[in-house]
Amino acid sequence: MKKLIAAAAAACVLAACGGSDADKIGRASTVFHMLGKNDRIEVEGFDDPDVQGVSCYISYAKKGGLKETVNLEEDASDASVSCVQTAERISYAEAAVLKPKQVFKRSASIAFKSQQIIRYYDPKRKAFAYLVYSDKIVQGSPKNSLSAVSCFGGPKADVPSENLPQDARVFGACVVTGAAAG
Repeated sequence: MKKLIAAAAAACVLAACGGSDADKIGRASTVFHMLGKNDRIEVEGFDDPDVQGVSCYISYAKKGGLKETVNLEEDASDASVSCVQTAERISYAEAAVLKPKQVFKRSASIAFKSQQIIRYYDPKRKAFAYLVYSDKIVQGSPKNSLSAVSCFGGPKADVPSENLPQDARVFGACVVTGAAAG
């Protein structure tokens, strides 16, 4: 019995880990439950921590009912992501974005399943791709969604060269520090 209680406590601790700094934007009810919350689609928004001027929005399925009340539900792997330019210009240090990075994570069950967003950078095209998917220790899901933001998708960044850091270059709407020439 003590082992069961310890395992349940460890699972609750794991479920609490990996939160995000996302803001709740809204929700839409999909299935009515007499007891507990309804099944729903939730929408959250967050800013990319390394790319100033880019924000992402994620929508995902959330199970309700009594299982959610006692934290035993497992959410579906369905999710969508959309990222957009939300400032006059996008700025980032190229060295900080070269490697893929997890920019969002949330627990999708009591333990062992999570939804996450990974940011990928395409230096040739000066663009970012944001991939949302679910993973699970035993078996993940191939369901995924992708959003891309390009330096050339918005108005050109109007920054006088004397106001730029010495190692910065302008590519469309982006001010990039440490950018390779070419």
